Amino acid sequence: MGSGVTLPDTARRSLDHWSEAGRAEMEAFYALATEDYRQLAEARDWAADLRDHTLDGRIRLLDVACGSGKFPAALLRRGLPARPPVAVDLLDPSGFSLAEARAVLRTPFAAAAEHELLLQDFRAERAYDVAWATHALYALPPDQLAAGVARMVAALRPGGFGVVAQACARSHYLAFYEAYRAQFAPDVTPYTDAEGVADALGAAGVRPTIVPLHYTTGSADRGVVEGFLQRCAFDSAVSLEAMEADGPLGSYLAGCRDAEGAYTFTHVTHLMTWENR
Repeated sequence: MGSGVTLPDTARRSLDHWSEAGRAEMEAFYALATEDYRQLAEARDWAADLRDHTLDGRIRLLDVACGSGKFPAALLRRGLPARPPVAVDLLDPSGFSLAEARAVLRTPFAAAAEHELLLQDFRAERAYDVAWATHALYALPPDQLAAGVARMVAALRPGGFGVVAQACARSHYLAFYEAYRAQFAPDVTPYTDAEGVADALGAAGVRPTIVPLHYTTGSADRGVVEGFLQRCAFDSAVSLEAMEADGPLGSYLAGCRDAEGAYTFTHVTHLMTWENR
């Protein structure tokens, strides 16, 4: 991965877990986190969004921090029409993620260019019709968020359609990570929240429409919960039992657990959309 910016600590932790060695943990995470993408897929008429931003008979799409391609996979499961064709440029600092995302693309999606770098280092060589970042910007640190979001906005053509889906500050991913940091890793950079992304969009001249999505995930299977939470923290060394011990994280998790020990996690995702001027 080439980068003109020193790799942030949270991004480095993330990259360490986006690898073949971390696949079992990744699968445990998605046992619950796939719901994030199902909720997004049901939140809008994405087929209409794509159709309305077609240019020259096709769509040029930038998938920012593409991860393992869960959002296009969710759209395909929902029956996204085969036309218009969507040429997808994948952007992610992880080569593993680029390969995973490329492997799930099916018609109307077709993989095009790949960019193995951080968003804040990206300089678009073409103007995109659509750009989205779905649960993708958490590891973008506060002092680099504005630069990264500005690069995403600048990559869109006039009239292009932008999408960011990000959990807000009170949602599980952010609340959990803050409690984890307080108990286990106080020097680690916080996650970026939806409120910060909205501010960065505003600084880039964008006033997005924001729709909050409320939902829950959970499980009584402690193995699933442990894998999910370890991935939320990008820390496979801390067991569920250690997380549940006295302290800020233990207190947070106690509030997520019922009398039988089953866990329920509350999510509030802000779906932010805009058209470039």
